[in-house]
Amino acid sequence: MKRIGILTAGGDTPALNATIHGAVTRASQRKIEVYGLIKGFSSLFNPRVPHVPLNPLYTPIPELDPTMGGTLIGASRDYVDANDTAGINLIADRLEKLGIEGVICIGGDGTLNGMQALCERLPTVLAPKTIDNDLGLNYHSEADEWVRLPDDPAAPQTLGPIGVIEKDGHRYTRLASRNRFDLDQMVNYVTPGYATAVFVSAMGVQRVRTTAESHRRIAIVEVMGRHSGYIALGAAYGQPDVLLVPESRLDVDTLVERVKGIYDLQKHCVIVCGEGIVDAQGQELGAELDSTDPAGNLILTGAAETLRSVLIKRLGDSYFTSKRRNESAKAAVFTRKLGHTQRGGRPIRFDRFHAAQLGGHAVDMLLRGQLNAVSILQYTRDKGFHLSESYANDFRDRWGLIHARQMHEEFYDPHLMRPSEIGIDYLRPIFNNAVGADDVEVLRSDLFDPSHLKMPYHSVNTDVNKRIRYLE
Repeated sequence: MKRIGILTAGGDTPALNATIHGAVTRASQRKIEVYGLIKGFSSLFNPRVPHVPLNPLYTPIPELDPTMGGTLIGASRDYVDANDTAGINLIADRLEKLGIEGVICIGGDGTLNGMQALCERLPTVLAPKTIDNDLGLNYHSEADEWVRLPDDPAAPQTLGPIGVIEKDGHRYTRLASRNRFDLDQMVNYVTPGYATAVFVSAMGVQRVRTTAESHRRIAIVEVMGRHSGYIALGAAYGQPDVLLVPESRLDVDTLVERVKGIYDLQKHCVIVCGEGIVDAQGQELGAELDSTDPAGNLILTGAAETLRSVLIKRLGDSYFTSKRRNESAKAAVFTRKLGHTQRGGRPIRFDRFHAAQLGGHAVDMLLRGQLNAVSILQYTRDKGFHLSESYANDFRDRWGLIHARQMHEEFYDPHLMRPSEIGIDYLRPIFNNAVGADDVEVLRSDLFDPSHLKMPYHSVNTDVNKRIRYLE
């Protein structure tokens, strides 16, 4: 190969530029040109295919900074329609005219689903990214446990542990695991972006804690993770009193008793909940049923707010006024959503290093002729972290759909509402040395740089825009 394309798709993730940098560095070593495709798959729908040469003369452009969050080539949630044969033919023709012989897509499960059609026309591989850590498998046979439910909601059906997920015009659930779980069996142990999201979340929990403690309040901190509780699990580093994850259905009675016990003891309580937590029937607490995001997922309007309403109703004003700690339940219980702060900013060392490795490995995969495959980061007790690859079809269920990986049930103790011993064992290899000295030094020296008070922010988009070329 002489020239490849690279694109970023889906939601924002701190380690995208690091992945691009790793791919461009490796390609430059192999004397391969890299074109960055502007705004993900949407660039392929544009007849002019806006793109940026990322390594002229086999040297990465200076705008490509692996320590900067976001993506210098932009992203979108547009995907290739596998049924649009004419459109796919046009895309293939445009890429051929550009001299692009292979494509690296950086994304999650949605991107992997979307690139299937492209793989049938030219070599395409995926470099993973997602803060939710939901691209992968807990064990190789996990994809076979998904079942499609009857179209009639009233028909008798046995719901899996996660309830029902509406996707691709069908209703799915996953059967209970029939395998003995072992951390060494995980496929794609962790994805770039996850460690930084946990870093932000754990710090957020610590900062909210002091306010709850000072004012005798109950704080509910909502973190991201639609169907996967990995970020919530990692937020345990912030020492919340209660941890709620989407994979475990909420028992309100148990929660109320636990909160009361903690509040009586220490005069405050901090709860961390994933945005996709579900009730006893498996329904998402914060789902807005009439709205979807660009990827077709239900927009979650606020699990924390719903949970706050439940606690206000169950605890009541008298519980707080009798203790002379607050004037009402509404005043005592408050929520905070960490939101997109988890998606942005400088990636910590773990993400920068392994994202660059995965990007470079994706280049090697293309050169080896691997198609429709994923560059993955594995971990075993014997070898530690190491690079590998997996074919996309390994992630697909029997209908060809890729589902978000749920956190395995053994990672979480639903009775103690905290990580289990296996969950702790999962987190340790990732975070024992996740933050580098340079991460701390940047906080010390860069954040309060006096020049920030005088100079406006300079967007990388301004510089990259000067480099954009078009297919004539």
